[in-house]
Amino acid sequence: MKIGFIGVGNMGGPMCRNIIKNSGHDVIVFDLDKEAIARCTELGATAGASPKAIAAEVDVVMTSLPHPRNVEEVVLGKDGIAEGIRPGSIYCDLSTNSPILIRKLAAHLEKQGVTMLDAPVSGGVVMADKGKIAIMVGGDKATFDKLVPLFESYGENVVYCGDIGNGCVAKISNNLIAFCNMAASAEGLMLGVSAGIDLEVLNQVIRNSSGNSMTFRAVAKNAKSGDWTPSFSIDLAYKDMHLALELADELGVPLMLSPTVHNLMRMAKGLGYEQDDATAIMRVYEDTMNKVLKIDS
Repeated sequence: MKIGFIGVGNMGGPMCRNIIKNSGHDVIVFDLDKEAIARCTELGATAGASPKAIAAEVDVVMTSLPHPRNVEEVVLGKDGIAEGIRPGSIYCDLSTNSPILIRKLAAHLEKQGVTMLDAPVSGGVVMADKGKIAIMVGGDKATFDKLVPLFESYGENVVYCGDIGNGCVAKISNNLIAFCNMAASAEGLMLGVSAGIDLEVLNQVIRNSSGNSMTFRAVAKNAKSGDWTPSFSIDLAYKDMHLALELADELGVPLMLSPTVHNLMRMAKGLGYEQDDATAIMRVYEDTMNKVLKIDS
């Protein structure tokens, strides 16, 4: 097959490069960042002129973009995918997106004879580099079955979630839990250290007790080092939590913790930390308490 990949940045880049290395398919890429394109063409990909041009010559076109508005523009905007894609093609969005928008795009493309899947991923940049991200997919089951080998070329734990949009519902639900856990981890660490417990001692207790989780370990690790280099930024986490709140509004589901965490992220953004790692919500507590948890090396 010919694969088109649009958006080869922090997450899209590793996924695309693993497709190039592991799938045997011809890959055409597009991004606004020329250096990101070069990292893919160095491995054998071809650079495309526009989303429209790529969609016109591939069997499967994939997007990995930061925000729903970016996906909508790339699909429906000028020189977008919808202008070039051929009947019988498959469009697969790997972004964490709004299920409402996903279903809108799928309905639009269906009129052109195009099948759409939503296939957001989880695991961050490190796992994306290793080809070990989780992939949650919504849409036509036969199309999903056809693309499983492609998904497995850049990830593992590929899960079919049902109807179109359900991949994003699963991802949003996962991230809601992760971010609430992240906020609780930051609170617990600040509480314990403020009460006089050594940060490393507290870390060892929690990571071997019922409070342990992947997100706790990430918060503790970055708090100890004071290194907030983003694997997944607060800005993107804020967007994902906003999607959860939108979905809850649509469904009438009460969310008690999520609005508070969303506001904590908003505070972090207001303090200028939006491009730091999502774990840097800890910095809101550090600023409030005038206490930096970093352990001097």
